[in-house]
Amino acid sequence: MVVRFRLGAPMKNATKLPRGRIIAHKLHRLKSSEYLRIVIFRTIGNFLLLSSIFIIAKTFYKPVREEIKYFIDRKTQKKYIVGGTQNSKYRIQKEIEEQRPKGLLAKALNFKQTEILIPEDPNFSIVIPKIGANAKILANVDAANETAYLEALKQGVAHALGTAYPGEGGHIFLFAHSTDYFWNVGSYNAVFYLLYKLEKNDEVDIFYKGQRYVYKVINKKIIDPSQVEFLTRKTNKEFLTLQTCWPPGTTLKRLLVFATRLAE
Repeated sequence: MVVRFRLGAPMKNATKLPRGRIIAHKLHRLKSSEYLRIVIFRTIGNFLLLSSIFIIAKTFYKPVREEIKYFIDRKTQKKYIVGGTQNSKYRIQKEIEEQRPKGLLAKALNFKQTEILIPEDPNFSIVIPKIGANAKILANVDAANETAYLEALKQGVAHALGTAYPGEGGHIFLFAHSTDYFWNVGSYNAVFYLLYKLEKNDEVDIFYKGQRYVYKVINKKIIDPSQVEFLTRKTNKEFLTLQTCWPPGTTLKRLLVFATRLAE
């Protein structure tokens, strides 16, 4: 007997999946692809969020750190004393130790309320007691050469090329905390972040060639970056200008602090 099959006719014994299982299988595949899509989007979102947090932290870490430090110093009434050499530091430290309360309880509760600031480099440094600032000064930095001054500001405070030195009776221009882009702010020296805290009669000390020069703040001013006339100003007495970016952590404006040297 010959069994004939008609082309295209289904076999009677072929297995046929129930319609419900087919639908369930399609839904499972759809859910798997949807879940994978959600995981990918969440991963990208988390990466972007963490990257943003990192950039913000890197940008504003130093300004925030300086603000917190200053706040704690004010609350604990911490004082900074300027010492010219290591020998003077030891002498002042001994005097401070002698004035401290005696006894175990006093020592246990004692905070370091007085700190002696020895200049980073006695050949050329700046010390500002009120804000605990202490940094070396790099001489003759071209304020018009972005590459040169950005590299200098990673190391300390820049002394503008062409301006006077302490003791010469002219205009001294020092600047710090500048940057090319806002996200690079945290890469530069933080010594001038708190410059805006200075008020009239606050002290600024500059050490130059082993000698200490004391200046008193007389005024401060916020200007546009284009106002370069303050860099080239003339004076008939020894005059100090300190410049930093404003607001702290940005490059929108410039904050200038003016001070005159105390008569010896």
